[in-house]
Amino acid sequence: MSKELLVGPVRVPGRVWIAPMTGISDLPFREIATAFGTSYVATEMVACESLVTARPEALRRAAVGDGLPLMVVQLVGAEPRAIASAARLAAEAGAQIIDLNFGCPAKTVTGVACGSALMRDMEMAERLVSAAVGASDCPVTVKMRLGWDDRSRNAAELATRLEAAGAAAFTVHARTRQQFYGGSADWSAVAAVKAAVRTPVLVNGDIVDANSAAEALRQSGADGAMIGRGALGQPWLAAEIEAQLDGRGRPSPDRVERKAIVLEHLARSTEFYGPDRGVKTFRKHLSAYIEHAPWPGSAEVRRLARARLCRIEDAGEIAPALASLWDAAPCRLAA
Repeated sequence: MSKELLVGPVRVPGRVWIAPMTGISDLPFREIATAFGTSYVATEMVACESLVTARPEALRRAAVGDGLPLMVVQLVGAEPRAIASAARLAAEAGAQIIDLNFGCPAKTVTGVACGSALMRDMEMAERLVSAAVGASDCPVTVKMRLGWDDRSRNAAELATRLEAAGAAAFTVHARTRQQFYGGSADWSAVAAVKAAVRTPVLVNGDIVDANSAAEALRQSGADGAMIGRGALGQPWLAAEIEAQLDGRGRPSPDRVERKAIVLEHLARSTEFYGPDRGVKTFRKHLSAYIEHAPWPGSAEVRRLARARLCRIEDAGEIAPALASLWDAAPCRLAA
């Protein structure tokens, strides 16, 4: 498997990427994942109007940071002028790739004609891509779904139209909007998108390890794979999968290494958000780290550990509590 994927003029030195995830892929997470060698980690979804009006939350979500080798900002919106303004601002801030979200299934997003709702309005989707392409020199990519529902699987047609409008790559979550995250991803359906366009296509959905990545790539014929929720609690996963697909092998971090990763992630979170919000924001990551910890304990042991650590409000108290739990035998965790 080649180690490089060309997105417009931008060379991404890897083909297993981490998806933009609201509430997950903030700057601390992206820094941690990049440190493990992940080639592409997009920002959280950023609302164009909020970015243009400099709302603090949007600015946090679009934070570029220092030292990241690749900066990808994902935008969501339904108005060409706002998309263009936000794309321009993102590029001026240091973005190298602009990704447009045409795939989010949340009702709060589709209800305002954004996200996967745009799969039902291909003319507007074209206008949005054209606006973003014309606003900066950054290549513009699109993340979409197979369609709105099983009766309107139009991803291949939409990709063809968006490629003509200037889109430089596509990621296809292999579900319809109406599936949300239920059922199974239909990786084979992505093959129609790959056949319809000349630009790179990535397959997304239910990819959690090297075996599922290899099967998704085989069925779809895609150029690369994007992992989403599987990276929560495992920020090394994309780099690990890529190494395994390349036949290089790469062991997962051991117990000692994982504890250090958790503490480093916590430190970055409190530095980025401040102590109080940093701890609260980190809890979803902490819970996932515990869930994926290399313990031989039962589900009940993990539940007790998550409950204990995720109630702590002082960042300074998490490290000793983590050490006590992380290093303890499973029987002590349940005590």
